[in-house]
Order: sequence, then C-alpha cells, then structure tokens
Amino acid sequence: MPRIGLVVCPGFHLLDLAAASVFETANACRPAPLYQIDMVSERGGPVTSSVGTVVQTIALDPCAYDTLMVAGTTAIQPSSPGLLRLIERAMEHARRIATMGAGTFILADAGLLHRRRATTHWHLADELQRRFPSIHVEEDRLFVRDGAVWTSAGMTAGVDLALALVEEDLGSDLSRKVAKSLLVHRRRAGEHSQFSKLSELESRSDRIGAALTYARDHLHEELSVQTLARAVHMSPRHFSREFRESTGQSPARTVEQLRAETARLLVEDGTLTIERIAHETGFADPERMRRAFLRIFGQPPQTLRLATQARRSADAESATGGYGHRHGHWDGGIRPMTVQFAYRSIRHQARNQA
Repeated sequence: MPRIGLVVCPGFHLLDLAAASVFETANACRPAPLYQIDMVSERGGPVTSSVGTVVQTIALDPCAYDTLMVAGTTAIQPSSPGLLRLIERAMEHARRIATMGAGTFILADAGLLHRRRATTHWHLADELQRRFPSIHVEEDRLFVRDGAVWTSAGMTAGVDLALALVEEDLGSDLSRKVAKSLLVHRRRAGEHSQFSKLSELESRSDRIGAALTYARDHLHEELSVQTLARAVHMSPRHFSREFRESTGQSPARTVEQLRAETARLLVEDGTLTIERIAHETGFADPERMRRAFLRIFGQPPQTLRLATQARRSADAESATGGYGHRHGHWDGGIRPMTVQFAYRSIRHQARNQA
C-alpha cells in the first residue's frame, strides 16, 4: 500500500491538511484502503499550526514514503537543516514529492528545484524567483509538475494537486468520484490561473449582485442594459447608475469580462473551435472575441491555446522523463469541457474566490 507522508512545520497552514482528505476519501471509495496517510515532521511529536491547532506527528523516515507532500506556512521561514537533509534523502527513495504554497521554498532550499519549473502562491512568487533565479517560476499556475516534483499554489489548490495525484495513480473515474464526495465542483487542471477578474466584481447591492448572477447564467444570450435591468426589476437608467456605483464599471464592460473569462476556459480546454466558442459565449463572431481577448488578456485566443498546448506537452514530457517513472493514468492535460460546464465552473470560481 503506498504511503503518503504529509510534512508539517511549526506555523503550517491548516488548509493544506485538506490534501490528506483527498487520499482518505479515495480509501473510502474502495473496499480496501488504497493509501496509508501519515502526518510527519522532522523529529515527530506535536506541531502547532498558524492558528494554534496542534497535530501529532511521527518522525520523517526518508526511505518510507511513496509520496511526500510538504505543507506550506503562512510566512516564509528559515528551513531547518535537518529537515532539508531528510527531504534530500527522501527524493532518492520516493516516487514523487509535492509541495503546497510556501512549502515550495523548502524544496528550493534543499536544491531540488534547480532548473525546474515550479509554482507557489501568487503572493510569494516574486520572492521565490528573487531567491532562486535558476527556478522557472510559473506564478499563475495552480500546480506544476516537473518530473517527480509537483509544486502548487497551496490553499485550495492543494486539493486540486492531491486529486491529480490520485488520478495519476488510479485514473480519472476515481478522481472524479473523490471530487464529488468532497463537494469539489471540478478538479481544476494545473494550468488554470490562480486569478480571476470575476472575483474582483463585488457588489454592495443585492439587486446588482442578482444581475451579475443572471449574466453569468446567460452569457450565451443577449445581455443589454435593458435585459439586465428587466431581470432585476429596475429601470435601465437607474440600473446603469447603480451598477456603476456598485461595481466601478459599466454593465457592458462587466459582461465582456464575464464572457472573456468563460471563453478563455474553453479556449484552453481545446475541445471546441474558436468559432464555436465565440458563438456560445455570446461574442457572436471570432473577431469580436479576439478584440476582447487582446484588451483583457493581452493575447488573442489562438495564442493562448497554443501556449496551453505547449505547457501540456512540457507536462507530458516531465511525466515520462527525468527522475522516476511514469505511473498510472494521468496525462498532464484536462478533461474535455462543455460550454455549460464552463459557465458553471467560472461561476463557482467567482463565488468561492470573492
């Protein structure tokens, strides 16, 4: 039975422990347990989180684990030389090693990220690049795989990372079942952005909030000021004024951003043609969508699609090359996405990140 070691240090972020729940739930999905999950630390014993919660740990045995996951802390801390030595040794024996958030700095201190692709929480990305210039920091990725090393943004992205590890081991069907059991709407792929302009759209008005919800649910339809105002029982003039006061921008600008972010998910997914995406997200034609992408993302849809394909190719190469060996079913990509699924996914991200 594969052993999962979750490494915690004093001041660790409690949310990173959610990754253990992914493996626990995978165990519950089969008649016999699939994983053994250990909470480990440098010396064992009680370790206190950033909020004061204490967890009991066992001492890290660098030869004992198939997978080692290093939890992050709320602030970057000096790495213990003893822990670094243990992690270096663990790299020689483990099939893979993963980090969450600030845990990436521990692997970097151990020299395990030299000339590798890696990510961390967006708030720490610049510091990671400054301290370790040999690392290719991909600051806007939820998680990155480079050979046997996986790094993530931490926070809720730790769950996405753990689901990807389960998918690599046991296939996408079980990974989806685990996600469903955890009430995770969808296991987001690593290339998904840590940011969303939707999360910046806040409203002090319940009726304007309802209009935003209506727009997210009807992106493929005509969304004029008159339509949105009618949906929340306001006059167009009063709606426009209150909308701008509440969100800081016009209804037309907001609708364009909502459409562009949904379209971007579909473009990066690669399943639908650019023409079909433009039609289904309400842009009506590819040229109108292209102009919106240039304004909002600084790149046209085709460039973003090619960049996503290149990242997937790099992930696929990492999965079969370098340290370790390919194992299981993970293909480094993301599952096909329908238009309606993208609507729900982008709305879910906005609500959770707001």
